[in-house]
Amino acid sequence: MKYILVTGGVISGVGKGVLASSVGTILKSSGVRVTSIKIDPYINIDAGTFSPYEHGEVFVLNDGGEVDLDLGNYERFLDVTLHRDNNITTGKIYQHVINKERRGDYLGKTVQVVPHITDAIQEWVERVAKVPVDGDKKMPEVCIIELGGTIGDIEGMPFVEAFRQFQFRVGRENFCCVHVSLVPQPRTTGEQKTKPTQASVRELRGLGLSPDLIVCRSTSPLANESREKVSLFCHVAPAQVICIHDVSSIYRVPLLLEQQGVPDFFINRLHLQAPRVQSQRLLLRWKELADRYDRLLKEVTIVLVGKYTKLEDSYASVVKALKHAALAASHRLDLKYIEAAHLEPAMQHDDAQCYHQAWRELVGANGIIVPGGFGSRGTGGMIMAANWARKKKIPYLGVCLGLQCAVIEFSRNVIGWEDADSTEFNAKTSNPVVFEMPEHNPGQMGGTMRLGQRKTIFTSQDCLLRKLYHNKDSVDERHRHRYEVNPKVVEELEKNGMKFVGRSEDGERMEIMELQDHPYFVGVQYHPEYISRPMKPSPPYLGLLLASCGRLQSFANRGFRLSPKMSYCEDEDELSDEELTNITSQMNNDTSNSSSS
Repeated sequence: MKYILVTGGVISGVGKGVLASSVGTILKSSGVRVTSIKIDPYINIDAGTFSPYEHGEVFVLNDGGEVDLDLGNYERFLDVTLHRDNNITTGKIYQHVINKERRGDYLGKTVQVVPHITDAIQEWVERVAKVPVDGDKKMPEVCIIELGGTIGDIEGMPFVEAFRQFQFRVGRENFCCVHVSLVPQPRTTGEQKTKPTQASVRELRGLGLSPDLIVCRSTSPLANESREKVSLFCHVAPAQVICIHDVSSIYRVPLLLEQQGVPDFFINRLHLQAPRVQSQRLLLRWKELADRYDRLLKEVTIVLVGKYTKLEDSYASVVKALKHAALAASHRLDLKYIEAAHLEPAMQHDDAQCYHQAWRELVGANGIIVPGGFGSRGTGGMIMAANWARKKKIPYLGVCLGLQCAVIEFSRNVIGWEDADSTEFNAKTSNPVVFEMPEHNPGQMGGTMRLGQRKTIFTSQDCLLRKLYHNKDSVDERHRHRYEVNPKVVEELEKNGMKFVGRSEDGERMEIMELQDHPYFVGVQYHPEYISRPMKPSPPYLGLLLASCGRLQSFANRGFRLSPKMSYCEDEDELSDEELTNITSQMNNDTSNSSSS
């Protein structure tokens, strides 16, 4: 097993997650089987109890693990299925060690950070690195480990020490360290400053880890003088200083690494046996993806009506899924965020400007999405957004809470149940159209919801979403909720035109809703954004974007299949050897031009 450790310096949020994902992508394109681990130094057991403002969205895995959003990047880039143990936290490690101490495994010993905590970290990494993630039951060859936070953070010290020991445990030929650092460029001088990177690398080396590759994040390409300065003061060759400057899309990052010879560096440094020529297809598809993104001219406006819009990372997977779908629909996404509470009538008195601005953006949208969330704040605005979409025939997608708000709105304004509500918002309502799941355990926090992959059975052969899913009888999607549509009111809802076309295996849970006589009014209880991929957009999101672009009907006329101009080859074998040669030549020309410039 080969290990690549990715650390960060100078500031947090420098792009370690995208870099780690991109390294995995170029290795996978070289025919190497890759897995990933994300280390978060916080003491929480998992991300499940975080506020979205605290750490961004909570990403959910197939096995129900609530993990850091960076694991979403890994899954999307590498097209793998990770597990809850691929996310390591300080809380998990300490819980593991304390449980062993209580069982008497350390009897007679003083339990300490070194060696017990550091040994537990190393053993965890070695165990998880061997777990297959590609679905073919084959053990990965390379494990990419991202250490969250910034070098020098006190909470990350046990992990740094663990990997200082780990490099000797597995051998230098099996361990490689990549350090990602910021190279600021003040506007006053325009000069790229390498001192922060020098200080960061000096601190990393002082802790016993010497980077094999230094990745400089900058606004513009790294100047030769800056590269040589980093090389000189950070004890690496100039070829081991890589620049990742700001680019038009993150799809360009793997291509930048490829152009700078990073795949060959890893293959030589870690002694990997990789069929380079045979496995170029994946990277060629990434190039096509990046080129398509840059060529898009038409624009589609989608408004996201949510509760946590102050931090974009709160809806990271939703935004990615919208972008994947927009790209497949050949449109550039113009995404506008509306704080749900700003749509409520009370806002006219509190802040009239915000109220009118929110409604102006809602009215001007081509499509509306209401994502998941918890609590009653802002739900009045979400219900009003669903009402606007229903009455004005605007394409609408409700995810989790968005589905529940659409059901509440329909119950109040179509059926006439004026006090229809969710028991989450009003426990005393006489018409609880949304209620708490009977088996929900409200005691201990964390991991108590309906989590992970569940099967949804289509109950109608002629529904829109079934066609978007290529006429499958069932779909497996990931869930994260504790409230659901009350089965007792379903008959009345369906009688009035709201059809529940997808249900759980036992038939008791409403999973998919469609509204009759509407271009696209869909609600899903699950979170389809979690398994959306750049080259395989999520069907509910794709339907929303196609309807918003006015292309859903032409899509239906093709039998709900993406045309070659709208998407990318889902099967690598669709590329002929001649096409492969042509694209490879184009990539080589691009690389030569980039190097000369």
